[in-house]
Amino acid sequence: MLTRYSALFILFIFIQFSCAKKLVSKSMVYDHLYTADRYSDLKNWAAHPWKTDPSDQLPSELANETRDSIADVFFIYPTSYLKEKVSGINASLNDTELNSKTDESSILYQASVFNQHARIFAPRYRQAHYSVFYKITSETSVAALDTAYADIREAFLFYLKNYHHDRPLIIAAHSQGTIHAARLIKEFIDGKILEKNFVCAYLLGMPVTEDYFKNIKGCEDSTQTGCFISWRTYRRGFIPIYISLEKDNVFVVNPLTWKTNDSFASSKLNGGGILKNFNKIVPHVVDAEVHGNVLWTSKPKFFGNVFLRTKNYHIGDINLFWINIRKNVETRLKNWMKNIQ
Repeated sequence: MLTRYSALFILFIFIQFSCAKKLVSKSMVYDHLYTADRYSDLKNWAAHPWKTDPSDQLPSELANETRDSIADVFFIYPTSYLKEKVSGINASLNDTELNSKTDESSILYQASVFNQHARIFAPRYRQAHYSVFYKITSETSVAALDTAYADIREAFLFYLKNYHHDRPLIIAAHSQGTIHAARLIKEFIDGKILEKNFVCAYLLGMPVTEDYFKNIKGCEDSTQTGCFISWRTYRRGFIPIYISLEKDNVFVVNPLTWKTNDSFASSKLNGGGILKNFNKIVPHVVDAEVHGNVLWTSKPKFFGNVFLRTKNYHIGDINLFWINIRKNVETRLKNWMKNIQ
């Protein structure tokens, strides 16, 4: 979700994610206005194959790449609702400023990684304000996430009824999106008839325990299907306090090897990341290794990285491995197609 900003602004956004203050608001208003067919309106989709949107774009280096749409990706974007002073704990679907921010960040820099072989469906939803992650046990936080999930659920039901048509399906998400995606998979895919169409899930930026699902397990290699992939990225040697307190075993995959062991993977295996300039693929941007419940990497290599002080690379969970993820989607899709023939 790295947009076209300077190296100093990259640092600011990293800090904003890792050191954000709790929301202080006298009014936490929920927008419960709902129309059953609202997802028939393309304006309520951040990405949709029937319209031109940032998820369609490619870095200039890939302009001649062959593309098709043999599968669908249902993508749930991360939190972009970050303003300190807001009228409610859930965003409005009609917040044009926020929608534009989402489209030019997550939809462009993250959802686009899946566009080589898939149609991308990314519904707009009443995302919870980022403050809910600092008081997650509170009634307000749970209600806010439930409100957000209600939109995701309705959009997915609309997708199933109108667009799916028994096609191969990938679920992909980052950060807050991963919370909703995991819940969606539990409700609609895990042990259900839709599991036969399930290629895999990329559940990034939030912890997913090894036994979170009943039938669906973590992917153990680069070709396995019917499984999920997950990691959270930090600079080598850094473990946030909240992670050090985790009791459960979180499933972590190394996106440079697609293995779950703790073997070091050189940056030479990194096909390239996309940072502030979407049109420029930065090769060998980081190395990677699984360390306990997280993924450790080197400091990203890019012009101006001297200003990057943070060790929390949450915002780069997809961007730092953009080419590797793109190639892995192709590999898993090919294997899924081969296995169903």
